[in-house]
Amino acid sequence: MGVKAVVTIPSTLRHILSARGLAEVVLKILMISDVYFPRINGVSTSIATFRRELEAMGHEVTLIAPAYPVTGVDEPRVIRVPSRYLWLDPEDRMMRRGPLMDIARRLSREAFDLLHIQTPFVAHYAGARLADLLGIPRVESYHTFFEEYLFHYLPFLPRPMTRAAARVFSRRQCNNVDGVIVPSAAMMEVLRAYGVDTREEIIPTGIELGDFHTGDGTAFRRRLGIAEDQPALIHVGRIAFEKNVDFLVRVLHRVRRAMPEAILIIAGEGPALRHVRHLTHKLGLEANVRFVGYLDRRHELLDCYQAGDAFVFASRTETQGLVLLEAMALGVPVLSTAVMGTRDIMASERGGIIAEEDETDFADKALRILSDRELRRRLGREGRAYVREWSADAMASKLVGFYERVIAGHGLSGAATAHSPVKRG
Repeated sequence: MGVKAVVTIPSTLRHILSARGLAEVVLKILMISDVYFPRINGVSTSIATFRRELEAMGHEVTLIAPAYPVTGVDEPRVIRVPSRYLWLDPEDRMMRRGPLMDIARRLSREAFDLLHIQTPFVAHYAGARLADLLGIPRVESYHTFFEEYLFHYLPFLPRPMTRAAARVFSRRQCNNVDGVIVPSAAMMEVLRAYGVDTREEIIPTGIELGDFHTGDGTAFRRRLGIAEDQPALIHVGRIAFEKNVDFLVRVLHRVRRAMPEAILIIAGEGPALRHVRHLTHKLGLEANVRFVGYLDRRHELLDCYQAGDAFVFASRTETQGLVLLEAMALGVPVLSTAVMGTRDIMASERGGIIAEEDETDFADKALRILSDRELRRRLGREGRAYVREWSADAMASKLVGFYERVIAGHGLSGAATAHSPVKRG
């Protein structure tokens, strides 16, 4: 029977030994984010997925995140910070500086190896300060393409101004950390064009394949009063202006000319919901569009995906496009533009078809999928096989390797602190 030993060695040496295969290291990681569940979006999903995989590998992850009016029962090692309403987006919250700094001082007594900043607002500046206080390296995930995002929320400013501001803002933040994690090659190209010269690594959020193996689309259709053979397109995601959901509604308007019974099911909520509902009414599509709000990820969301004959997506700002992989994992054909992060997923056209951001092209390809049962079956089979290449455990292993390289480099520069690590036997 083996015995687990606690070994006291300097942090730098510990990670050098690990890199040479002479020790297996338990990392103690501190994450900080301006958003987390119950707020539903891609960042929350990414954090939860990586935390679960890292902890399954034996590492310890502590997350600092805002408290929401209704948070519910939290996971272990999630520290909630009192927050206030954010006028730009009522769904989000802003962590209060005073309580956040109190938490930072308390955490300074703990021996973390690395701080991972997940968002660029309060979390970035508080995270940078906390990393300096702890004497540990900091990395940051660049989840959002802000250049194509800010003008939706600051419409009173000229678009060239918001784009320039986003570039300066992103360059300064990314050059103020020890490593940057991007979810796609396209996002890395953007940051390099901004002048970011920090070490970068492409690490998409992986998908938990075990969470996407079943769903009852027939029952979901029955609950909504949709016939089993009625052609249905599905969109899952936050209904925000940059997600381009109104484009999908206009596409449906064209699809309906050839297929009057076709419907579009939209799952999600967000600041553009009123706008999309108004467009639906304006185009006379009330009977063809179903808004179902946010759905429980463990059950209802899976049923919703399975209720679709095809999953449709046209976001211009997606840094990855995790929902495409979720649809593929459930065997649902994907029809999507290939812009920014979705370019990486759609490049092989395994499990999906690429469409242009053109209403006619998109509608023609949607009709092709909806009309061809054998095509849908083939794309479904391809998607299930393809998505295995994007598994969560593979991406978490890649993230650990990046953490290790950043920690070792930081230690060799003389900035790391020494503490007592735990060696796994």
